[in-house]
Amino acid sequence: MADDYKSFGDFFKSLRKKKRITLREFCIKASADPANISRLERGAMPPPQDTEILERYAKALGVKAGNDDWYVFFDLAAADRGIIPKDLMADHEVVKLLPAFFRTLRGQKPTEEEMTKLADKIRRS
Repeated sequence: MADDYKSFGDFFKSLRKKKRITLREFCIKASADPANISRLERGAMPPPQDTEILERYAKALGVKAGNDDWYVFFDLAAADRGIIPKDLMADHEVVKLLPAFFRTLRGQKPTEEEMTKLADKIRRS
């Protein structure tokens, strides 16, 4: 799903095309600037950081809160900006596990306790 798209802009444009919404129609629905949305879709401009703007864009694209596309939309926006999604940062248990996760991604070995906690958190998700 998320890995089917190279970027937020790619996913954004595919949603808009799938719904058969022209760029101008989208901009009217979302109160957005057509030049900026065009840049966004081409990857020449990063996604908005403001959650309210992202929600407005998602709703204008017909993406329902809480469904898979909603999470992909927000996760790709965060990834393109190089940040961890706010909902994950709000989970203190997840934040405590991030160092072990980062070391694992780098190929370094986290402690056995860190790996156990990380695995437990993933299983409960």
